[in-house]
Amino acid sequence: MTYQVLARKWRPRTFAQLVGQEHVIKALSNAFASGRLHHAWLLTGTRGVGKTTIARIMAKSLNCETGVTAEPCGVCSACTQIDAGRFVDLLEIDAASNTGIDNIREVLDNAQYAPTAGRFKVYIIDEVHMLSKSAFNAMLKTLEEPPGHVKFILATTDPQKVPITVLSRCLQFSLRQMTPQQVSGHLNNVLQAEQIPFEPASLSLLGHAANGSMRDALSLLDQAIAYGSGEVREEGVRAMLGAVDQGYLFEILRALVAHDGPAMMAAADSIAQRGLSYESALHELAHVLHQIALAQVVPGALADDLPLRDDILAMAQALPAEETQLYYQIALHGRRDLALAPDEFAGFSMTLMRMLAFAPVSSGSIAPVTGSAPATIPARAPVAPTPAAAVPASASVSTPAPAVAAPAASAMAAVVTAPAVVPTSAVAAVAETVTLVMRTASTAPAAEPDYDPAPWEPEAESAAPIPAHEHFQPEYEDVAQELAAQSVSHELPPEQSASPAEVSVQGANYADFNGDWHGLVTDMRMGAEGMLAQQAELVSWNNAHFQLRISRSNQALATRALDLQEKLRQALSTHFGVPIQVSAQMIDATIEHTPAAIMQRAREQRQEEAELAIQGDPFVQAMVQEFGAIVLPGSIQPI
Repeated sequence: MTYQVLARKWRPRTFAQLVGQEHVIKALSNAFASGRLHHAWLLTGTRGVGKTTIARIMAKSLNCETGVTAEPCGVCSACTQIDAGRFVDLLEIDAASNTGIDNIREVLDNAQYAPTAGRFKVYIIDEVHMLSKSAFNAMLKTLEEPPGHVKFILATTDPQKVPITVLSRCLQFSLRQMTPQQVSGHLNNVLQAEQIPFEPASLSLLGHAANGSMRDALSLLDQAIAYGSGEVREEGVRAMLGAVDQGYLFEILRALVAHDGPAMMAAADSIAQRGLSYESALHELAHVLHQIALAQVVPGALADDLPLRDDILAMAQALPAEETQLYYQIALHGRRDLALAPDEFAGFSMTLMRMLAFAPVSSGSIAPVTGSAPATIPARAPVAPTPAAAVPASASVSTPAPAVAAPAASAMAAVVTAPAVVPTSAVAAVAETVTLVMRTASTAPAAEPDYDPAPWEPEAESAAPIPAHEHFQPEYEDVAQELAAQSVSHELPPEQSASPAEVSVQGANYADFNGDWHGLVTDMRMGAEGMLAQQAELVSWNNAHFQLRISRSNQALATRALDLQEKLRQALSTHFGVPIQVSAQMIDATIEHTPAAIMQRAREQRQEEAELAIQGDPFVQAMVQEFGAIVLPGSIQPI
């Protein structure tokens, strides 16, 4: 007797035998049970998910002698002839080999005749996307209004190539790929019915190798049975597929956890000696890392019968979650870049070494700088135009004094955590440096601004040099005196060691604000509240109360107006150093004097000037006149 392959022998013959397509089965079963029969169906999905199988079951449901039903009997003459492929009123057409309009015209000419033996004449057109454009156009009218005895069942793996005019005339069902668990479960049933010995772990390998296709899984199962001489064993399936034993992968992961490079490379050499696929090794490594991450987040999600489940749970405890995510990402990138490597082993080993190199170092393995003293922020040495004594290196670690900026620059507040003991020389040196910078800055002339003043700003007048006692604020003298006093004692007072040293600088003066809302928003560094400030127009600012107007067309601000208004109030209060009140009014009109609108007009003006400059350039004009060159629209950008 001729051997029949498992993919054909175990093809489902009823809807109940189908695996993994419950959403399609439910819709078709309800339609057949209620008699709501469409005249055209379109089944889409990748190879081996059941498109042709479902089409044949539908043909049996339509022509079964027991009537139109979702459960054909399977024993009547119509059902048996359809299963055997001899039913005269079932026409299966391969669109890949019958692509022309002449083939479709022949089908349409025969469609007008009544069925010979069945209730309906069923046309199954497989790979319908291969039809030519003229063939699609020829069947549109018949597909829209066919005779009552004709049903069309179209199947395709590429629905994007099917014209929208055809899609709109059909009921479309998208078949899903089957999960590895569904595939391995069906293979289990097949092997038990065939009475073939097998190992459950081997079916899991076949389920993953099938990539969601049941036909591929049954074909691989046929090959595995032949490879194992009538048995399906895990070792034989791995050798047949070129898959990697997960034991090697766990050896690599244990070496990564221990930061043991030699042991990791020894495991990689073991894979190389067995001649296994490195791409498959990275694929399996990413799969194992996914299971480990799943065990870390949802331990109960792992199946009880999962191979090496105990090893996965143990590795989930030993490997930090962030390292698991990092190794998973590196494995994916390594598999993607494997074709670019000098050879596969180099790409595989470099991926493993990258995992080892990028492994995060725990904070406990970093030794402190000075014994048990807390870490401090190093203070930069001040920059002065005149030579100054160098600050000792110890001052950059243990000094509580803030960093002082260059002369004539704005002083910034520096917060430094001080240790318990401060060397006398370090404090004295910093105090001397601060005093030197103050003296140098007091005699330095004020820098001239390198920009033109805004229209609302008065022109700068030449002023005499500012006296030293007015140029610097008193806070700096206090800092110098405090540093000099601290140089007498080796230990800081308890109250100073509990709170960090801070240097505060007064913000902008509210009394000097002249209504330049655009300049104020540009100078301030704001976060989310900047969205409100950029789209608002300042109406008044009397008595520390800023009144703004916002266009109601800005829906994003309208929904968050109260929240952003409070954040803007806090930012302005911090900037001016006084309590500020902010109120925003939503109006329907378009506002043209917001900072965002001003910046947009400035950008448009710069763009227009840049385009005029390019068009008036003599070289560009010569290129246009002599060679017919054109300036590409949108390619001109202002500098």
